[in-house]
Amino acid sequence: MSGTENIWILVDPLRCSGCRLCEIVCSLKHEGIIWPEASRIRVFEFFPGINIPHSCVQCPDYPCVSACPEGALSIDERTGAVIVNKDKCVGCGECYKACPGNVPRIPKGKKYVVICDLCGGDPECVKVCNEAGYGALRLIHMDRRKVRKIFAVDPLYKAKLLAENLYGDKEVL
Repeated sequence: MSGTENIWILVDPLRCSGCRLCEIVCSLKHEGIIWPEASRIRVFEFFPGINIPHSCVQCPDYPCVSACPEGALSIDERTGAVIVNKDKCVGCGECYKACPGNVPRIPKGKKYVVICDLCGGDPECVKVCNEAGYGALRLIHMDRRKVRKIFAVDPLYKAKLLAENLYGDKEVL
């Protein structure tokens, strides 16, 4: 990989069944228990049949990292993932405010923010989704400067676009 090439999880909501296996394996990997609320990937169902997997897209300018007043967020140069130093994080929410996709969050019972760290380069969510035969999550290698913020949007907005696309009705949601 070159200095600007990292991995990225491409999401295809049309292939998502809403099974939430990705949330289960993520919470098992990071928390040691099944705790979907603490998963670094979340699946939202705003409308029956419209399932939106949502996680960090590693924006090329990393607004969450630069917004952190405590220096608790950094970038893994190998993968491009945002890394949270839980000892430095004070839970101020500045990263959430800066994130165009509203990704960072503090699950109940935690004192620090959780963001996808790409499992160190081998994301469990991608593996389980593909092993289950859905293919809604795909790991790709690409120049991080080419990742477009178009993917870094609120999941409700993604659901509205998908519903409009599928049902042709702008008033569905």
